[in-house]
Amino acid sequence: MREIVVIGGGAAGLMAAGTAAGQGARVTLLEKNPKVGRKLAITGKGRCNVTNNCDVPTVLANVPTNPRFLYSALGGCSPADVIAFFEQEGVPLKTERGGRVFPQSDRALDIVDALYRWVRRAGVKLVHAEAERLLLENGGAVGAAAGGQEYRADAVILATGGASYPLTGSTGDGYRFAKAAGHTIVHARPSLAPLVAAGDTCRKLMGLSLKNVQITVLEDGKKIFTDFGEMLFTHFGLSGPLVLSASAHMRHFGSRVYRVEIDLKPALDEKTLDKRLLSDFEKHKNSDFINALGDLLPRKLIPVVVELSGIDPRCKVHSVTKQGRAALLRTLKAFPAEVTGARPISEAIITAGGVSVKEISPKTLESKKCRGLYFAGELIDVDAYTGGFNLQIAWATGRLAGRSAAEG
Repeated sequence: MREIVVIGGGAAGLMAAGTAAGQGARVTLLEKNPKVGRKLAITGKGRCNVTNNCDVPTVLANVPTNPRFLYSALGGCSPADVIAFFEQEGVPLKTERGGRVFPQSDRALDIVDALYRWVRRAGVKLVHAEAERLLLENGGAVGAAAGGQEYRADAVILATGGASYPLTGSTGDGYRFAKAAGHTIVHARPSLAPLVAAGDTCRKLMGLSLKNVQITVLEDGKKIFTDFGEMLFTHFGLSGPLVLSASAHMRHFGSRVYRVEIDLKPALDEKTLDKRLLSDFEKHKNSDFINALGDLLPRKLIPVVVELSGIDPRCKVHSVTKQGRAALLRTLKAFPAEVTGARPISEAIITAGGVSVKEISPKTLESKKCRGLYFAGELIDVDAYTGGFNLQIAWATGRLAGRSAAEG
């Protein structure tokens, strides 16, 4: 019976451990936290976007970094397979906008509990201890040291996650272990992260949450992303689900210029919005301009929009020119934010970068540098856009690494 050590009890590690045990291996899972699946439990605002209800080509189209590396993993574990797995494990699922799949209960802990029950039923030995180093002998991985003990094995699966959300245990340990085994680490950087904006516009709006807005991202003046949803202004810039999605498309800070434009009224085209402005202006024709926008915008947003429009806030509404109204219309349909970068990796949902895929077999996820060492999940240099695609990568690579390690 093959002995396997899995380091990391997150999505990929749990899937790898359960799969390997199901193949007949004796599996020890090392997890530094008191409970497994800590990051899983907080994903999707505590709801857990398990996967995306789509085909494999659509998953690959949502993976901007090294998608071809995932062909074999996704071939053996598609979104349909993930959905079937969790429903079989007693978690009914539902599909929402954009193909996003969630537990019907809206409880991420149902996913964590199902995985925990599954690995225990499969016979996985769970050890709550922090892995300190790999045991390396004669060019191969033969176990790991954790909590002052050595755990010898025929194979080791590294599934430690990236460097995002360090409070959940993703502190970049896996990069250190991989380097010790001779691997190259592609610079780890934040993906799905809040954005830092220039100037003080966002700071003035700090705490303001906007629902049902559309944002467009421009890279060197060219549109690269647009979507609709919810966002938040912060003291440093922009955050919220819509902004996190957008950030994954902004991959060249420092060499390219990024601008976010927020359509504050996406349900109204410019002609319809102009009619609405004329109607509001007629209603408030003898008021100061700054007091005429209360029916249209949240109170906190009004002075900032007025300033950006260039119209004198104390000008009477009936004297606002056609050019002034056009400037206001442009501000409402393309409220600007010049983005200078992303927040630190510790605030990101996902880590881009990681162990170079050139040094990992895509068919087995075994190291090309160190015999008996396998990789799964966010530690590998692959990442995806929002919508359940990153967890799909974790499940698929976890299953492939577990199966490959058990087969030897």
